[in-house]
Formats: sequence, structure tokens, C-alpha cells
Amino acid sequence: MWKKVTASALAVGLITSSAGMNAGAAGKAPSVTRGEFVKSLISGLDVSLGNGSTVTFKDVDKSLAPYVEKAVELGLVNGLSASEFGTNNTLRREQAFAIAARGIDTQKSYPVSNLKQFKDVNHMSHSLLPDMAKGVGIGLLLGYADHTVKPQRVVSPGEMRSIVQRFLKEYSPSQANTSVALRIMGTSDIHTNIMAYDYYKDMPSNSLGLAKTATLIKNARKENPNNLLVDNGDLIQGTPLGSYKAIVPTGKLKDGEEHPSVKVLELLGYDAATAGNHEFNYGLDYLDEVLDDVDYEYVNANVKKASTGENYFKPYTVMTKKMKDSKGNEVSVKVGITGIVPPDILKWDKSHLEGKVTVQDSVDAVEAVIPKMKAEGADVILVLSHSGMGDAVHTDGEEDVTYLLTKVEGVDAIVTGHAHAVFPGAYKDLPGVDTENGTINGVPVVMPGKFGSHLGVIDLTLAKKGSKWNVTNSHAEVRAIVKEDASDVDASVVEAVKAAHEGTLAYVREAVGTITSDIHSYFALVQDDPSIQIVTDAQKQYVEGKIAGTEYADLPVLSAGAPFKAGTRGDAEYFTFVPKGEIAIKNVADLYLYDNTLAALVVTGADVKEWLEMSAGQFNQIDPTATGEQSLINTDFRTYNFDVIDGVTYKIDVTQPAKYDVDGNVVNEDASRITDLMYDGKPIDLTQKFVVATNNYRANGKFPGVRNKSAVIMYPDENRQAVVDYIAGRTIDPSADGNWSFATLPASASVVFESSPSAKAFVPVTGNIAYVGEGTDGFAKYSLK
Repeated sequence: MWKKVTASALAVGLITSSAGMNAGAAGKAPSVTRGEFVKSLISGLDVSLGNGSTVTFKDVDKSLAPYVEKAVELGLVNGLSASEFGTNNTLRREQAFAIAARGIDTQKSYPVSNLKQFKDVNHMSHSLLPDMAKGVGIGLLLGYADHTVKPQRVVSPGEMRSIVQRFLKEYSPSQANTSVALRIMGTSDIHTNIMAYDYYKDMPSNSLGLAKTATLIKNARKENPNNLLVDNGDLIQGTPLGSYKAIVPTGKLKDGEEHPSVKVLELLGYDAATAGNHEFNYGLDYLDEVLDDVDYEYVNANVKKASTGENYFKPYTVMTKKMKDSKGNEVSVKVGITGIVPPDILKWDKSHLEGKVTVQDSVDAVEAVIPKMKAEGADVILVLSHSGMGDAVHTDGEEDVTYLLTKVEGVDAIVTGHAHAVFPGAYKDLPGVDTENGTINGVPVVMPGKFGSHLGVIDLTLAKKGSKWNVTNSHAEVRAIVKEDASDVDASVVEAVKAAHEGTLAYVREAVGTITSDIHSYFALVQDDPSIQIVTDAQKQYVEGKIAGTEYADLPVLSAGAPFKAGTRGDAEYFTFVPKGEIAIKNVADLYLYDNTLAALVVTGADVKEWLEMSAGQFNQIDPTATGEQSLINTDFRTYNFDVIDGVTYKIDVTQPAKYDVDGNVVNEDASRITDLMYDGKPIDLTQKFVVATNNYRANGKFPGVRNKSAVIMYPDENRQAVVDYIAGRTIDPSADGNWSFATLPASASVVFESSPSAKAFVPVTGNIAYVGEGTDGFAKYSLK
């Protein structure tokens, strides 16, 4: 099966193969294809061929596959796409010289200016200029007597022999006579969605659940036994199951008991995991209890103990994996794995973390541990980046850094998340993104959605040079669960969490009170909404009771709330819906998604104005003179930052520019979208003090308006429990009080927004909203007047 050919066989091989070249029609010069050139080049090298099993190109047959496999391993050539090699494509001179030049190791660098000696340099493909310059510098590419290269001319069999012979004079045989195909599989942002079940709707769901992702994992393992499975965090919080195991007395995790999420990761054979920001929502003691039973590696490089500066978690691991190489022999590959979490956890969970931990800048932390992993023999470096994508500008302590990590020397692969997006797929506009191959700046990256919707798969080809394995080729993709039916639900996962699932169902079905009409968030971004009103009313009642008899008792109490489920993360069903009638805890959890605790801030009227200016960034600017459709919603703005403040009345003028960007930075100093801001029927006094009821996430952040607070009061009780207490034993009319609206929209403007198709049934018979038709990605389009 294994074939080894030497340079001595080159002449015979080339002469023989030339007889089969593309002679074409009579009188047309024969030409060489990419496949023929690669086979001839590899045939001349003193390297062993594999069986071609790692080749996934559809246009490469079995006889050619070993040669293509070796060429890819040696870094001589890549495919035209993930599925096409371009086997029968006619080869041009510049392509042939570029492929050959890549195979020659040299410590020197050769500037592109070397090519200026050729009169037809402007006819060369821009992407091949560095390789062509190298070819000139090492004497491989000489050009013609007329000072041209003729880069676009097709290669003839005779020219191919000449190029290969020159190549062999310069080539030093590599030790890469064997290779390993390593597969890395990753999940992220499961948020305790283990079962294929929506606890808020109290019904099975085929669009989520690690029980469905498990089938993808098992199938991917069958395709390649050389694999590694990792989780990227946000595992233990997010659904009522997470709350049930963390705070509900009847279900709370006991010492020595395995958390359901941990149990499933162990069942599925995860090798490593890292912490997401929501791992800290229940405090360090609870997290320690969850982690003390794990039998996989748990790594994080940037969370440090405040008292000593030591890493709170194991900063990295270097694990030795036994694998089969391309010859079928067992080999050892050392994989170094580290992870990071946003430093913003110090703000988001200040009450749990202050004085206990510090958090290092994510990029700095990764750069610090890579040399340590290399020193311990790591052949491959994998980063578990619980961080959004970000951009190319590095700001110390920033939240989203994955793009920056692709530029860190030594990083071979990244599993990311936090943003709940899907890559490859999203972020196409960033420089250096190759969606087809799933790489960013040449590094394979996967972001596998949320709630178990996708499995990230990174395939690396490793070639051995000396005693070290090196990554020579990569491809990344995401695989989606079956959303049409339950055929992919893994029974072993269902059985493993059966008790926790049944306990959660009993918990969420506990009756609380009654509501007289449906509550939904379909239009929460375009009008005052009951799904927010009921939360802000509950928060106000709670805080008023708490400040009674204190120094703040005489201050007016306002209340801030936001629509947590408003479909803006690419999910047309990600909306709150609570049917009228008896309301249970599952419905309250749908109204208030997160396990936040209550807080009260003391701010001025001017702060309230800035708070609302920041919230108004939810909307794009509407041009009164435009005649075409204008989209109202800024989908880069997270809906949980669209705070509505009850207790004041105001209007939002979207014909004005936003004052703040999505991160709270001033972008238009003089902008003012908030108009007619009034308290108690009068223009608000900008110097008057108010107490604003909110949550610990907002209170600990740097939101405009919030960051100028003169006092903050933190409470131990959950916002969700405040809603339960507000409704308990009562019949509630959940209508909104209409305290905010848009300033009059231009009559000539066609303003549209997207919401769920289900919202069509709830469009008011008389009102300013109308159904338009189908939207994008499963959404529906509506107009606003």
C-alpha cells in the first residue's frame, strides 16, 4: 500500500507521464494540469506516500489522492475550495513556479521588488507575488531573454520537467514522511440546554439541546478516530434546569453530586473545557462545587486569585494523545489547551467576585502561556476563547478578542463563542476571513452557535519534521443539528439527566398567579411592551419596600427593564410568549431570562437622560428624505441593552443620530434622540436625584448614565423571584402603560423591522404596525408608521 519513489526515477516517470498530457486538438500545444504537475513533483521526492485517506476533494481520484495528500502535507499547494482541488485545471507558469518555490526551505526573505526586472510583472497574480519573488531569489525562476516571465502561459510537459528538475536541485528532503489527521470538535454556550426541551414553553424542541449535538459528536468521531472534544463555557446557567440545580432547595447540588452538565460531558468523553462568563453567576463556591467532580481538564489562563496573583484555575494543559498516522502506525501528539474569559466578569458578577479574583487581559494571558506549553512539548496549541470576535484593535481588558488571538504567534486553532453566532458563516466582512476554509488570518476557528445548535469541527493535518509535529493544513466547519425532527436525540444523554430534567419540570410547573391576557415580546423593540412592564413593576415594588425607612426613602423610584428575548441573535423563535390564564414559574423564567439579582442606583435626572440615550442606540437613523425601505432595528445592538425606564415618560426621535455606539462610546457628542423627557408630568429636573431599580449586571457596568451613579445598593434576591412575588396569588392585567413612544415618524419614510412570523397574529387591528411579508433568515417583515 505504501509507495516510496526517489529522484532517480524522475526521468522515467516524467517521460512516461508526458505521453498522457493534454495534447488537445491537432496543432494545439499540449498542456499540463494541476493534478499532473503535483504528481510529477511529488514523484521526484524521496518521501513516502500515504493512502490518500485524508483527501476530501471530490475531484481527486484514488490513484492521485496519495500525491495530493503529500503535497498538501508539505505545504506546496491547497485546494481551490474545501471540496475542489482543481485536478483538471490547466496549469499556468506562475502557478507551477509558486508551488515549487513553496517547497524549498530558506531562512532568507525575498522582496516582491525582485520581480520588477520582468517587463510583465503586472500580469502576475497579486496573491502569488511573494512565492514568485522567492522563486527568483533562489534561482528557480530565471525568466526569458526578453526579460519576461510569461506568467499566464500554460505549462507544457517539457517545461514541467524543467521546473521539477530545477526544484530537485534546491530541495532538501523533508522528514515529513508521515502525517496525522487530527480532528478537534467543540461546543459552546450550551447554557444547560442538555435536553431537547424548551422549559419556557414546556414542550420538546428540535432546535436545541446537547442531547442532539451528541449525535453529531459521535458521527464525527466515527469519521476520524484521531479526535479531541472540548467545551468553550457557559455550561451551567441559562435555563430553569440551571436554576433548579443552583438555587431551588429541592434540587440544589449537593456535595459529591455531579452537576447534570458535567455528567453529560463526562459521558460523551470530553477532553477539556473552560469557563464562560455565566459560570460565575452563582458565585465561586458553587462553581468550585460543580468542578470538584469533573474528570476532564478544566483550564483558564486569565482569572487570578486576588490575594496571591496565582491562577484560580489550571492555566493550561498539555495532553498526550495516541493517534494513528497516515501509515497506520500509533504515534503520540501533544496538544496544549488553554482558555480565557472576558475580564468584564468583574463588573457583571461584582458581588460574587470583588476582592476574590482579578482577571488579566485575555490576549496577554494567552501570549504568556504559549511558551510554557511549547516548553512542555506541545505540538499543537488550541485556545478555548470564551469571547466574541472583536476586531484588529487591541484595547487592554476588552471583552471580545478572538480576532486578535488569530494573530498571536503559536496559536494553531481556536474554539470561540460568547456571541452566540455561527462561524464559519458570520463575520465575513472582517479582513483575513476565509469562510470556505473556516480560517481567520490562516488560523482555523469555529463558533458553534448556542444551546447545542451546532458542533464545531476543525480538521488539522500534522506533518512530522524531526521530532516535532507541525500543522501543515487546516479546515474548519460547523455542523447543525437536525431541526426537523427528534431523530438525532441521543438516548444515553436523556437517561443521564432524567432525574434532573423531571425535577426541573416539577419546579417550572408550580403555579404563581393569573394574567388576563397574553404576554409576548414580538413588538418589544418598537412600542412599550407588557413583557417589560410586568418586570419593571415588580422591581419597583421590591425596591420601594427595601428603601422604606432609609436615607433614600424620599427619593422617587424609577425602574429599568429590557426585552431579553427579542429575536435579534438570528433566531426567529427567540421571543417571550406567555399565554393568558394561570402563570407558572416557567413563564416567569421566560419573562426574566437571567439569574440576575436586584440592585438600586442613585442617579440624577441628567443620568436618566444619558441612560436612555444609550438605549436608543437600538435603532438605526431614519432619513426623512429617503423613499425606499429603511430598517429600524440596529441588529448589532443587543436587546438586553435596550433599557426602558418606567416612572418617566419620553419619546425617541430616530431621525437623529445615536449619541453612543453599541459599546457605550460617544460617537455624536451633540446628538439627542430622547425628547419630551418628563417626570410627574413636568420636564425632568436634570439635577434631581432618583432611585432606579435594576439588576446587578447593569449596576456593575459602565452603561452611560449608570457610570455616574452616586450610590449603589445590591440585594441578594433574584429579579425573577421579585416577579414571582409580585404576581403570587394575584390576577394581573399585564398591559403596558405607554410611557415611551417614537417621535412622529416622517410621513414619506418607509420604516420596517423584523420580528417572528408568529407576531402576525398579534398585530393590532388598529395601530401603527402592519405585516409586510417574509423577512430574512426565517423572520417576517413589518412596517411602522
